[in-house]
Amino acid sequence: MLACALPQAARAAEGTVEITRAYIEAAEEGYRLSAAYSFDLNHGLEDALQYGVPVNFATQITFTRPRWYWFDEKAVTARRTHKLWYNVLTRQYHVQIEGSVRQNFDSLEDALFFIRRPTRWVVAPRGALKVGEIYNVTLSMGMDRDYLPKPIQLNAFNNRDWNLASQKRTFQYRAE
Repeated sequence: MLACALPQAARAAEGTVEITRAYIEAAEEGYRLSAAYSFDLNHGLEDALQYGVPVNFATQITFTRPRWYWFDEKAVTARRTHKLWYNVLTRQYHVQIEGSVRQNFDSLEDALFFIRRPTRWVVAPRGALKVGEIYNVTLSMGMDRDYLPKPIQLNAFNNRDWNLASQKRTFQYRAE
């Protein structure tokens, strides 16, 4: 009975992103997210990369302030996308943070390490949060299928291999 349950548990863990670390720190330029993720690409996604299909990973964060008299106030919402693709001619993997830097890597594992351990990202400017208030921070990360080419998008919505996402993680932060 246990032998039957273990393969199903392994399949359930496949295709998920685990948020292993997440916290907010105050800096001069604003509030930074320090996070780490744990995930692996399945064979279908690796094959798609090898054939030149770019894969995008989106991180979304929301700061809400609880209110007793109405819905929670959304103070800050931010989104960041990492684009990963493989160049067959140069045999290199490329990762580009949307609107920012682009780096080249010799192996897929190095490129994924860059995505799994992103740099501290400024998610809100100084003054966007009220000092001393407690905010609920909701973080999620996963593959963004909206950036895929249209023919692949149709297949991705029906195919479990193309569903790589995390559960939303919520924690509290007192603004400094």
